[in-house]
Amino acid sequence: MSLRMLRQDWSVSAVTAGFIAVLVSYAGPLLILFQAAQVGMVPPDIVASWVWAISIGAAVSGIALSAWFKVPVITAWSAPGSALLVTLLPDMPLSEVVGAYLTAAVLIGVIGLSGLFDRLMQLIPRGVAYGMMAGILFQFGLRAFKSMEALPLLTGCMLVGYLVFKRRWPRYHMVWVLGLALLLAVLQPHPSWPALSLRPTVPTLTWPVWTWSATFSLALPLVLVSLSGQFMPGMAILQAAGYRVAARPLIAVTSAVSIVTALFGGITTVLAAITAALCTGRDAHEDPGRRYVAGLSNGLFYLIGGTFGGLIVWLFAVLPGPFVAVLAGLALTGAITSNVLGAVTDEAHREPAILTFLATASGVSFLGLGSAFWGVLVGALACAIQARRPRASVA
Repeated sequence: MSLRMLRQDWSVSAVTAGFIAVLVSYAGPLLILFQAAQVGMVPPDIVASWVWAISIGAAVSGIALSAWFKVPVITAWSAPGSALLVTLLPDMPLSEVVGAYLTAAVLIGVIGLSGLFDRLMQLIPRGVAYGMMAGILFQFGLRAFKSMEALPLLTGCMLVGYLVFKRRWPRYHMVWVLGLALLLAVLQPHPSWPALSLRPTVPTLTWPVWTWSATFSLALPLVLVSLSGQFMPGMAILQAAGYRVAARPLIAVTSAVSIVTALFGGITTVLAAITAALCTGRDAHEDPGRRYVAGLSNGLFYLIGGTFGGLIVWLFAVLPGPFVAVLAGLALTGAITSNVLGAVTDEAHREPAILTFLATASGVSFLGLGSAFWGVLVGALACAIQARRPRASVA
């Protein structure tokens, strides 16, 4: 791709689509990561490194793949994986978290390069995968309404704003909700504001530690939700928009990037699903061949956001804790709905899917393994027993 071609294909609509996709990601999935940091009492410099890592991972992979295939390939970080992290911190040390990230990145890369991606997805009933994701995300919906007890009036305003904005501006409603939350936070009396730093973010290296507990509680569920909850819908969106791109190179590039960013606290880089729709449709450009500019601009804005991650950390530090919880829950309402529907509409595996959902949503932890692992295990066991038809009795 030459600069001359890029100048010819450049458009305001494509750049705007890329920018809005970044805003939606920072207004939604990033909040889950911040909630995980709050639960784990992670220091601000480490949180800034997390923001740097996930942003740079999305920037590098998105720009490289969009330029390579001339297709709007939108990448991001695993939102369900971030939700899973909330259930594991602060009990799991950050070094083990990084070790699990590396394990997940390597496993995803091996699965992608070997061509096992499609076959693996066929082995895991879709209802069970939906049930696990719904169980992970469901806790955020409950936590959102539970958090309203602390600031009922202000968080109630956020809920009403969410309903109104979803009705009026469904595509960008979370951006408006974030703006409303920031306005309400500014109007709140603050004894002291956190220091604002516009210096470039300095990433912090965390040496990985590998454990069986982290592998089964975080790495393996992260592989499952990344493949089933991000790569599958991400590929479906690309194909629905008319782009025929093989999954193998996309998984290979994102996995390679994930291995590097994991060392700085970056959760797995994956194909985006919700924000990808912003850049692959007609709103980005009437000509499908020129929409790749949206992928390039999306990566560029991620690059800026990662470079000044301290600014993003500051913006969310001024938000009261209940605001972050409510924002995260509202941002995940659509994902919760779609995964619950996916679980109950899989008629062949409906009961195993519901059992998976209940076990995962319970937050049970046993033998050092998290609820996501036990949820999938229960669902797989239920599917296996259902598949064994009873022998016909002999008269």
